[in-house]
Amino acid sequence: MTQKDKLLSQILGGRSDANVNFNELLSLLRSLGFSERIRGSHHVFTREDVQEIMNLQPKGAKAKAYQVKQVRQVLVKYRLGGFHEQV
Repeated sequence: MTQKDKLLSQILGGRSDANVNFNELLSLLRSLGFSERIRGSHHVFTREDVQEIMNLQPKGAKAKAYQVKQVRQVLVKYRLGGFHEQV
């Protein structure tokens, strides 16, 4: 299992939203085809076939838990990342 797979599993499982590394989350979204725009500490992710816009900010080295939940909702809704189970 790759690091990307482990991170996807952690996010989709919802076990520890407050313990997701911010830089790994950014890398995951980039690898899933999202475009990134940076304004200060805000990292705004968009993708042509995804209606939602994700605005992420770090909390230290970690991602904010509520933003990880938003990412999970988008991944599940659009069936991104190769995981197709319902959460």
